[in-house]
Amino acid sequence: MQKRLHTFSFPRAAWECVFGALRRVSYGSRLATAGAIVDAAGRGAPRLRSHAARGNEENTAERRLYVSSVILILVALFGVSGPAHAVLQIEIIGGVESASPIAIVPFGVQGAQLPEDIAAVVSADLNRSGRFKSMPRENMLVTPTSPDQVRFNDWRMLNQDFLVIGQVRPDAGGYSIQFTLFDVLKGGQLLSYTVDSSAADLRRTAHRIADMIYQQLTGAPGAFATRIAYVTSLMGDKGKRLYRIQVADADGFAPQTIVTSPEPIMSPAWSADGKRLAYVSFETKTSAIWVQELATGRREMVSNLPGINGAPAWSPDGGRLAVTLSKDGNPEVYVLDLQSQALTNISNNRAIDTEPNWSPDGGSLVFTSDRGGRPQLYIAPSSGGSAQRVTFDGEYNARGVFSPDGRSLAMVHGGGGFRIAVLDLKTRAMRVLTKGPLDESPSFAANGSMIMYASKAGSEGYLSAVSFDGNVHQRLSSETHDVREPAWSPF
Repeated sequence: MQKRLHTFSFPRAAWECVFGALRRVSYGSRLATAGAIVDAAGRGAPRLRSHAARGNEENTAERRLYVSSVILILVALFGVSGPAHAVLQIEIIGGVESASPIAIVPFGVQGAQLPEDIAAVVSADLNRSGRFKSMPRENMLVTPTSPDQVRFNDWRMLNQDFLVIGQVRPDAGGYSIQFTLFDVLKGGQLLSYTVDSSAADLRRTAHRIADMIYQQLTGAPGAFATRIAYVTSLMGDKGKRLYRIQVADADGFAPQTIVTSPEPIMSPAWSADGKRLAYVSFETKTSAIWVQELATGRREMVSNLPGINGAPAWSPDGGRLAVTLSKDGNPEVYVLDLQSQALTNISNNRAIDTEPNWSPDGGSLVFTSDRGGRPQLYIAPSSGGSAQRVTFDGEYNARGVFSPDGRSLAMVHGGGGFRIAVLDLKTRAMRVLTKGPLDESPSFAANGSMIMYASKAGSEGYLSAVSFDGNVHQRLSSETHDVREPAWSPF
């Protein structure tokens, strides 16, 4: 039965300078201070109308003394030169040996050539997951485009487990795309859909097709049609640095500039509905938190209190932001009600508290604090109350983010460099996923399968991704950009 759908950080190179400015503060204290100051300086997929398928105590006065000077250092260091728009190139540098072989045949096309190769996009998406290994086109003996042309023995001989075929037809100013997924070994059809798409949305539609195939074969939703936000810096025409927040497809294609400023911009954060971004900007010469609608570009300053305004994180209901503020002299975690502007102090401690992130149910916040002498992660009720320390492995654990299922935390783990690690909140077992030495800003894919993060090689900032189990590794880089602070969108 065929179904029809309608579709329409801060750079780690600056750490040495930060540590130099903080050299009179103890080890644990200067790390936490650097983290807080990082925050001060910064912290239309196709819509399916119908669908069907078969088949997650230092001296505070001394620390405050250095906040202003270190912010100036960060502002001076943030940025490198390069063109404004560049597609991020993905390199898969590690995968799963047991990846399922799948043949994605070039879709048949009626009429003029398509602006996008749909089968190639689907193939690249499934390869990126590490769960599948698509067959090179040059190895295909036949290229069927309709179910009646499929001969399963042709693909069994080529050791393929699954097969995808499709056809594209012009339809009402756009395209009608029919595709079918087969189980080669069992000799049966698993999935068949017809999707309508405009020409402009063809690539996003291909990502959605990959999502449906991924879900059919794994039982988990795909996240290929999601987007990523990230920060770039470059040299402008007049020799001045420009800072941008850009939004691109999850594979790095179709980048769009959301905001540009001659002053640093940092810490992009998605609203739960994917329609707004919160971020930190220095365009007024001091840190302020802004909220911007992506569809219209309309933006509003929501916090410009004295001192630090940083590390915005959206509540699941979209009505509040968790933020870091130092309006009373010490960096604390607050919840800001966007309608009433009411503030609730969550951390309420003399230590440096920063980098909040919401649990999926909105009931808790994880944040970084040095109240125990070293930067560690704590969880507190989002309504306020006692905070409980949750990390004990290592002297440095920061920038915690909840997995979409709420069962785990990803974080920056110190010890022999900065690496991305995952903590199981039930067993308290920690797994280090990356090699470092300068990995930061972890962000989960909406389905929890991958974690994107920022890294650095020499003076080059780039983005990387690692699977939740640590087996799949990817690198997203630009030949001309310094890229940092990724934020992965919701579904």
